[in-house]
Amino acid sequence: MPREDYEVVIGIEVHAELSTKTKIFCSCPTTFGAAPNTQVCPICMAMPGTLPVLNERVVEYAVKAGLATNCEISRDSKNDRKNYFYPDLPKSYQISQYDKPLCMNGYVEIETAEGKKKIGIERIHIEEDTGKLNHDDFGGGSLLDLNRAGVPLIETVSRPDMRSAAEADAYLKKLKSIFEYIEVSDCKMQEASFRADINVSVHKPGTPYGTRTEMKGMDSFRSITRAIEYEIDRQIEVIENGGKIYQETLRWDDVSGKTFSMRDKEDAQDYRYFPDPDLVAINLSEEYIQNVKESLPELPESRKQRYLEEYNLSEKDANIITSSKYLSDLFEGAIKVCNNPKAVNNWIISDISRILNETEMEPIEIPFDSKQLGKLVILIDKGTISSSIGKKVVTELFENPRDPEEIIKEKGWIQISDEGAIKEVVIKILEANPQSIADYKAGKDRALGFLVGQAMKETKGKANPQMLNKMFLEELKK
Repeated sequence: MPREDYEVVIGIEVHAELSTKTKIFCSCPTTFGAAPNTQVCPICMAMPGTLPVLNERVVEYAVKAGLATNCEISRDSKNDRKNYFYPDLPKSYQISQYDKPLCMNGYVEIETAEGKKKIGIERIHIEEDTGKLNHDDFGGGSLLDLNRAGVPLIETVSRPDMRSAAEADAYLKKLKSIFEYIEVSDCKMQEASFRADINVSVHKPGTPYGTRTEMKGMDSFRSITRAIEYEIDRQIEVIENGGKIYQETLRWDDVSGKTFSMRDKEDAQDYRYFPDPDLVAINLSEEYIQNVKESLPELPESRKQRYLEEYNLSEKDANIITSSKYLSDLFEGAIKVCNNPKAVNNWIISDISRILNETEMEPIEIPFDSKQLGKLVILIDKGTISSSIGKKVVTELFENPRDPEEIIKEKGWIQISDEGAIKEVVIKILEANPQSIADYKAGKDRALGFLVGQAMKETKGKANPQMLNKMFLEELKK
């Protein structure tokens, strides 16, 4: 398929649930995972005669998000009613923002193969979340849970500045990272706290943009990348075969790896927006905005620069660690315990990152704390355990987190540093491997590594590797 003949255009709308203790227009709690319909009141259930009251913290968090993404903050804003009917929307309209959002004209910077690139942010606005339908495949019906109705959201609308799935992935990860750092959302994708609507179109260079399709409510980076790649190829194939792309909302099916049409895509006029008559305008003073600005913590780019200068991390390592606030906090906390940034960095970018990828865990789900990681580094630095045993301890920390010292005592993993015991192992390995002795004396240095490896295997990783190396060299020179 001639993909190189087409230009891809991608725009993304991100919905992030805010980490407020209560909902946007009432005092119901926002705790995830509560029993259905236990966090509701007449306001979020849309009972007749109820009146919403805007949660001030929602405005503060939205302004924080706007400032952290280089947006202009509106001094004069308002709430609007967005009218549409879905079974999980109790009022048959959603309170959102239309022509006067809180934040406009921002950007975030991403890394691409060609270098840094700015992705424009058209707007960030506040709105309420809908309820949730729980489908009963056996009973043939659906049950409505309104716990999520009224949970506050910020919707971040990008400009159509992305030209590949890789750029879309980088943008989403950068935005998620920023929201985590400023602590406006926990961004737990597994709890749908951070989800994206992906708009994709294709056109030949020099011609107008093509008709876009939208894939709704996606909450997995892997699925988003796959869905974009599939949709690009699908649209090109339709056009090449003389067909027409229709503006529609699609559903991505992760199992089949295909998109399926759900409904025609609405335009703004279809929602019949008008100012919500029950809510007053939002007027922000210069002093208010300045106070929010001064409350912003250190952002990922600033932390990355500090790690490069203060800890001499490589650009690649600094990018990995600062990509998540939770990894960055783990890194900084462990350094305070062990004062060995290089070792902490190595554990995070190697074994910890590997286990996160293999288990598809988010950094926020890491079950152990920075103190435990710092203690592990100290045990290795002191020679109490070897690095190979350290790998086993990391696995154990993921499976059953507790004090590393407790783990190594319980498992019998304390390093053998007794000279007599180690010499005994060295002699045994040399006697069993005469060919390796001959290879080493013939100038094959790799033979030494093999012998040390055999000794580590014999001691189940518990022998002190430095002492093994030294003793093998002494015996081989005899």
